[in-house]
Amino acid sequence: QVQLVESGGGLVQAGGSLRLSCAASRSILTINVMGWYRQAPGKQRELVASITNWGSTNYADSVKGRFTISRDNAKNTVYLQMSSLKPEDTAVYYCHAAVAGLIPNWGQGTQVTVSS
Repeated sequence: QVQLVESGGGLVQAGGSLRLSCAASRSILTINVMGWYRQAPGKQRELVASITNWGSTNYADSVKGRFTISRDNAKNTVYLQMSSLKPEDTAVYYCHAAVAGLIPNWGQGTQVTVSS
């Protein structure tokens, strides 16, 4: 099991930036894939970005060129740098960790609100 604690959400104007952090309770080198998902009111949870333990990244088309996922292995933390934010980025953002053979783990979520 992995405990995940997100931080960094908040209210920002359109065009602004935020950085989300996800601190894991174990070495993220032992976690196969970590990612950020989001869920807006009335919508399904969707993948925003993911990063493997060898550094390969993947992004949703809607955030390519605006968001960057990264990791700090020494701090067991994954980040999501969000720039050029749009009102449609408003959602609760969840950190996700997948370890082979284990049930995936989720953080508690952090609210991101982008005002127009």
